Amino acid sequence: MAMRSPCPALSALALLAGCAAPGGNYPSLLPRAIEQGSFAEPEREIAQAEVDSALEVRIEEHRRALSAATARFDAAATAAERLARAARGAPAGSEAWLDAQIALAELDTLRNDGATLLGDIEQLAIDRALEGKPAYPPLARLQREAEQRARAESERIAELSAMMVPA
Repeated sequence: MAMRSPCPALSALALLAGCAAPGGNYPSLLPRAIEQGSFAEPEREIAQAEVDSALEVRIEEHRRALSAATARFDAAATAAERLARAARGAPAGSEAWLDAQIALAELDTLRNDGATLLGDIEQLAIDRALEGKPAYPPLARLQREAEQRARAESERIAELSAMMVPA
């Protein structure tokens, strides 16, 4: 029977002892203070918008302007649709086709008027936010209404343009 030498076991023990720092100042494996905090958004009270009579007046002015712009666009769209139907199948450059193109150009101008009005409404909301005031529900409703109207007008123009032969 061969005797084993205690050398490998002692060598391993000496190697492990050399890895330990003198004095026992080992870093803690417990969570640090920064790791115990929460990164969740703190609960805040939602501020309610107070009635702003000056803003209410401006909202009403913009609402009337939007209604008037909508009425102008709808009347012009009806006329443009009649002309586009008459130009359906007509060759590009014909009199019927040109009349329909002119009507579509007028619709595009009216749509731009509505887009400008939407920009003005959005600017009211931006100015209010820059002042640190909470969102104003009547203004938000008017903005959504103007956005929906702008989308509907763009769709109507695309629909009428699709009726005619491209240039």
